Amino acid sequence: MSFKAAAVQMCSGVDPVKNAAAMARLVREAAGQGATYVQTPEMTGMLQRDRTAARAVLADEAHDIIVKTGSELAAEFGIHLHVGSTAIALADGKIANRGFLFGPDGRILNRYDKIHMFDVDLDNGESWRESAAYTAGSEARVLSLPFAEMGFAICYDVRFPALFRAQAMAGAEVMTVPAAFTKQTGEAHWEILLRARAIENGVFVIAAAQAGRHEDGRETFGHSMIIDPWGTVLASAGAAGEAVIVAEIDPAAVKAAHDKIPNLRNGREFSVEKIAGAVAGGVAA
Repeated sequence: MSFKAAAVQMCSGVDPVKNAAAMARLVREAAGQGATYVQTPEMTGMLQRDRTAARAVLADEAHDIIVKTGSELAAEFGIHLHVGSTAIALADGKIANRGFLFGPDGRILNRYDKIHMFDVDLDNGESWRESAAYTAGSEARVLSLPFAEMGFAICYDVRFPALFRAQAMAGAEVMTVPAAFTKQTGEAHWEILLRARAIENGVFVIAAAQAGRHEDGRETFGHSMIIDPWGTVLASAGAAGEAVIVAEIDPAAVKAAHDKIPNLRNGREFSVEKIAGAVAGGVAA
């Protein structure tokens, strides 16, 4: 059965209460457009580079305002609401970058902790060490929903195609990539990575993004997208500011893509052997 999906683009600040209110307003807009699955970006609850200040307002899952608001919104509108991720305080003093999928009754149907940590040094001077504060996840899941089989990823995970291939092989028809891509990496790679993950696995990709200049000084790329299994961009938002994009998702298109190019069935096991290159006076044995 087809369904209407929405990706909510945000510009989250440092105050979780204000961000929860912005999320609620945008989710209402998406539900008003008929969306029955709504996704918000990575770090919906707070973007705060000052980790001391961030820890001062973080809560555990049972007391987190984004989790509470997400549950209430899902139940209010009878939708599947996917909070792309929010920062959750853990007992060991670290933080989880955790996504939540709420069912139409407000219950949590799935949790996903970001697996790949964004530890990079960019040539514009930006340096990020996500692993210094966050505990990486270790479990990928494919969730059977009434309307589709859904796989989960967050932001930097999109650069690790093995994660997406494993979920596709487990039956995923829709992949989710909520994100807070930097402006520099987004300009270079955002769309091409999302379309590649859709094409190589023959799946829909839904990616709600953070967008614009944030209170903590960072700038994120925006351009939230919904992409079909053939790599066509069905809906896209702009570079900055809040937005709601909506597209019709028909899981039958996944089977059609797999029938045309059955690469999931055609894959073969192989070995990799590293050998020496050319040597003086001849070639390597």
